[in-house]
Amino acid sequence: MRRLSVFNSVTLDGYFTGVDGDMSWAHAGGDDPEFTAFTTDNAKGGGVLVFGRVTYAMMASWWPTPAAAQAMPVVAERMNSLQKIVFSRTLDAATWANTTPLKGDPATEMRRLKAEQGPDMAILGSGTIVAQLADAGLIDTYQVVVTPIALGKGRTMFDGMAAPLSLKLVSSRTFRNGKVVLSYELGR
Repeated sequence: MRRLSVFNSVTLDGYFTGVDGDMSWAHAGGDDPEFTAFTTDNAKGGGVLVFGRVTYAMMASWWPTPAAAQAMPVVAERMNSLQKIVFSRTLDAATWANTTPLKGDPATEMRRLKAEQGPDMAILGSGTIVAQLADAGLIDTYQVVVTPIALGKGRTMFDGMAAPLSLKLVSSRTFRNGKVVLSYELGR
């Protein structure tokens, strides 16, 4: 069975986005060579990228641009070349290369995708999708980058979950820029 993971940044007080959807805080500390190498190595992996419509629109407006290719060439190349899935009830066509829109219920569609042959999948951003798929027990691993900033209010990537989620810490890594990457598996 294919595995599904999440890779997301959160603030020290647990927010995935600010109240206005702002995520610019997640890019703080980008001048840390060790963290840059980590994100570049992460991008070199294969798989299928999974997005909700809002995150997809944000990513599709940046990664295909010359500025993205200049700023982060390896990451831009991978983001543009990998297969992508976007969950959306309103998006009829996807303009970003290698993207398939899915209009069905995310949990139902993900169960189907996980049962098919193919590469593992990773959700980037997409807090609403994370909450729905976490609630359904479909996410196998969570890689959370804790950024040393507190917003005081915002939205968590688990907003709307119906039941608590039990996770088991499998690794952690601290960077000079103050970011900490925590990797969890679903506690079964």
